[in-house]
Formats: sequence, structure tokens, C-alpha cells
Amino acid sequence: MSSANPFELSDKVALVTGASSGLGRRFAFILAKAGAKVAVAARRADKLAEVVSEIEAFDGRAVPIPLDVTDPASVRAAVAAAETELGPIGVLVNNAGVIVVKPLLDHAVEEWDRVIDTNLKGVWLMAQEVARHMVRLGHGGSIINIASMLGHTTQPMVPSYCAAKAGVIHLSRAMALELAAHKIRVNAIAPGFFDSEMTHDYLGSSAGRAMATGIPMKRTGADDELDGALLLLASDASSYMTGAVLTVDGGHSLGL
Repeated sequence: MSSANPFELSDKVALVTGASSGLGRRFAFILAKAGAKVAVAARRADKLAEVVSEIEAFDGRAVPIPLDVTDPASVRAAVAAAETELGPIGVLVNNAGVIVVKPLLDHAVEEWDRVIDTNLKGVWLMAQEVARHMVRLGHGGSIINIASMLGHTTQPMVPSYCAAKAGVIHLSRAMALELAAHKIRVNAIAPGFFDSEMTHDYLGSSAGRAMATGIPMKRTGADDELDGALLLLASDASSYMTGAVLTVDGGHSLGL
């Protein structure tokens, strides 16, 4: 490890997908506060501008990048734009995701495709494109795929989400195996329930509150409780880790 502080990111360029809100927004802030230059990418340009302004307010460096992770042309353009603006990408955080909450028998094909395309195909497209750049430039790096505890276990009403996140976990391991020779580490974070745009209404409902009491730690995750896992995997502190899945769920998946 080259730095006296193994968590130092001041020499890194990071690209975060789904950075306009929720966990992705938080990830962008944390990487920028650790010193990384951050490309914040998502479909909602107005929200990205807000994220960039907030990062610049603490003297961080960030640029907004329009991105649809399901579109290969958009993926190629986003990665090229990030490198043009900030330099070679050393960290990719594959965070973009959607969910459809509906019984299995009522899931439409279009809904299934939207979830799988965004949450799994999008991870593959982004990781493949960034890895191609890393291999071509010869500098290696870290790819962090955001999975879910529902990639390990299951829950009713979200079959496409469970399938996609299980796929992200196994894809991360497959990519780790192939890319290690190029000094590219691929790891995943599997969060439990955290308050975000995707989960806010559910967590505030009676069903969500009842669910939280069943978590071994008797609560959902706080905003800062994914920061450590993110900084570990993004930095040289995890220089000998690849193919790992860090589950951060208060023990929730243990009882399911």
C-alpha cells in the first residue's frame, strides 16, 4: 500500500452511478470527502447539479455525467466523459437500481425487464466498460457493485429485485476471477434496509416498522453505516481483497 493512510483517496478518480439520490448520493459525498475526484452519474441532470454543488461547497471536485446504465451507448459516453473531465477512473461504484414491489403472479414482463436491465445488466455494462479502460491504460483499480442482502436471502413481493441482486453477487465473483490478472479488484456491498428514495415510504409504514423490530440489531441502518465498507473497498486498505461480499444489514439476513 503506497499511502501512509491506506484509506486516502486524493489520487483517485471515482465514478458513481445512481448518484442523484439515496445511497449513491451519499457514496459520492463520502468519496469526495476522502479526497477523490468524483463523476456523479444518473439520468436526472437537475439532481446531479445539486450533488455537484454540495460537493463543491466543501471544496470537493465533482462533475455531473448523464447516464442510462441500460444503454450501451450511454455507458460508453459516460465513461469517456468522466475520464476526459477528471482523468483515468480508478474506482467505479455500481449503484444504480430500481425496484418493483408486486406479487410474483402480477409481475409484468416489462417490469421484470426494467429491474433486471437496470440492476444486473447495467452493472455488467458499466463494469465491462470501465474495466476495458483500466486494462488499456494499465493502472488497475477497484469496482464496487452494490448488491443487497436480498441477493443472499428472499422476501415476498420483489422477485425481480431478489434475482437481480443475487446475480450481482455472483457476477462480482466472476469478474473478480477474470480481472485480478489486470490488477482490478471487484467486490460487492450487500446493504440491508437503509432509508433512501427507494425504501422511504415502506420504512415509514406500519409494515416497515414491524420489519425493523425483527432485525437482530432492532433497527434499520443509519446514513453513515455504509461509509466504512465503501471506503475500505475503494481504497488501498483492501488491496488484497477481491471477490468479497460485505453484508451490512444489522444481522437481518441471518434470521431469514
